[in-house]
Amino acid sequence: MKYLDEYRDPALARHLLDELRETATHPWRIMEVCGGQTHTLVRQGIDELLPARMRMIHGPGCPVCVTPLETLDRAMAIAARPGVVFTSFGDMLRVPGTDTDLLSLRARGADVRVVYTPMDAVRMAAGHPEHEVVFLAVGFETTAPANAMAVLHAARLGLRNFSVLVSHVLVPPALTALLEDPDCEVEAFLAAGHVCAVMGWREYEPIADRYRVPIVVTGFEPLDLLEGILMAVRQLEWGRHEVENQYVRAVRRSGNTRAQDAVRRVFRVTDRAWRGIGALPASGLELAEEYERFDAARRFDVAGLRPAEDPECIAGAVLTGARLPTDCTAYGSRCTPRHPLGAPMVSSEGTCAAFHAAGRTPARSTT
Repeated sequence: MKYLDEYRDPALARHLLDELRETATHPWRIMEVCGGQTHTLVRQGIDELLPARMRMIHGPGCPVCVTPLETLDRAMAIAARPGVVFTSFGDMLRVPGTDTDLLSLRARGADVRVVYTPMDAVRMAAGHPEHEVVFLAVGFETTAPANAMAVLHAARLGLRNFSVLVSHVLVPPALTALLEDPDCEVEAFLAAGHVCAVMGWREYEPIADRYRVPIVVTGFEPLDLLEGILMAVRQLEWGRHEVENQYVRAVRRSGNTRAQDAVRRVFRVTDRAWRGIGALPASGLELAEEYERFDAARRFDVAGLRPAEDPECIAGAVLTGARLPTDCTAYGSRCTPRHPLGAPMVSSEGTCAAFHAAGRTPARSTT
């Protein structure tokens, strides 16, 4: 397969669905970890075409959604300061903090700018030494290498006016936390292909072995997901619990070792709060001691904030797969993509946004 359309071939999709129906004898429950996978499943209606009673559980793999509220409040406290140019990817601007969001802050005069790479922010700092340039560095292992390279480049340039507000999270500890929950219903995982393209899948092997749960590294197109689901179901039916790779065109077991080296050089593992979920041990990254001078939280002293979630939002339950977006009383009425109460309704990878874009209502939602 060389072209995108071939990963969306309806004849092949029907064949995979037929094979899945022939293979599945139990109402298996499989979690896709990545929000991009969730959007494909929901947009294409794949979750509604699965064998009877079989269910996809939508996981916490939306980096925008799990960025803790405290980080967003810190971002806005920094962005509001005179002389600061605050930079971020565009999907972070409308994520609600306790009182406002970055887009509203920009409308009130703050210098908040959208960049396409963290290196854009580094170049901005190099070209404007009169400003403090801050980049909001969030995401899973996928974005960590680029952010590490930005810090390394800023260090080589000797920049004193560039810093990063770091809120990176790691996938394996999140899977472990889900599986340790006594109410967990997940029987297999579809692992995010882009994360594994960076990190490989060796970290998942102990999880599959300890919890006896199949994990299939999976891509993002409809045929990727159908094949990944079929591979997971085959393992479940045959009593296996291994890590398999569906995304062979992009992922190797060892991952991208040069990217991993950059991440290990710039960051160290730390405990991290996940929005709506809570603190998970050793589930995030922070700047290593050698690069702490680039830590925006230290530079601007934004400790002591009091974040407060909207009490009506059930984002935490949605992110862990315990509830569907349509279970929320505010879904589609008081909470919409234009006026979100929580992060999953904002992001292009958020489950609530996926359901809303697909026109899902409580009557049509899979359970």
